[in-house]
Amino acid sequence: MEIIPAIDLKNGKCVRLYQGDYSKETVFSNDPVATALKWQEKGARWLHLVDLDGAAAGEVRNSDAILNIVKNTQLNVELGGGIRREEIVEQLIKLGVKRVILGTVAVEQTELTRRIIKRFGDAIVVGIDARDSYVTTHGWLKISTMTVLELSLMMAAIGAKRIIYTDVKRDGTLTEPNYETTAELVKSLKIPVVASGGISATEHIRKLAALGVEGAIIGKALYTGDIDLAEALAIS
Repeated sequence: MEIIPAIDLKNGKCVRLYQGDYSKETVFSNDPVATALKWQEKGARWLHLVDLDGAAAGEVRNSDAILNIVKNTQLNVELGGGIRREEIVEQLIKLGVKRVILGTVAVEQTELTRRIIKRFGDAIVVGIDARDSYVTTHGWLKISTMTVLELSLMMAAIGAKRIIYTDVKRDGTLTEPNYETTAELVKSLKIPVVASGGISATEHIRKLAALGVEGAIIGKALYTGDIDLAEALAIS
């Protein structure tokens, strides 16, 4: 199982939100590149990067920080947040982003999502964020009428190669992952599932591995020291 440290960008800084609430942010670093290098030095291969300003605005906003991380680290970067046009996906991949995460556009523009997946294949990940099983969009600010499972099955049917599932209510809370929904997705889908939200102990990592997820994204717990990245990587 792949352990993927997360960096959330807001105003060019590394922050963590509590339950996806933009008014409840904690700034952990003013230097995203240094933070990324720290995770790289501890053994990470992948980095989960989210442009929070972009997610709310509908367009990439932290371009400088993103580009600096791609250029100055050896990490495989997966990026989400406000990516809703095919030409932007193309630009990001050309800049060196290894995986582009589609969120809101997957809910609102199925045919565009299908076309992007067909064109870029494994470089596209569908990010499904949810509160109480219902998918959220526009940087977690809106709640749709579609459930996590419904959207996951739809995305798999149009060719998605990978799903990232985040329980927004657990994100940044240092509680525990949503094992029930994660297990349901792993059982129902024939494509890899990556778990995110609430992972705050090595025991959580072991339980997720037992469920059969492909990866686990860890954010706040790395910054608070609740999880040591090197130890987590050793488990996986």
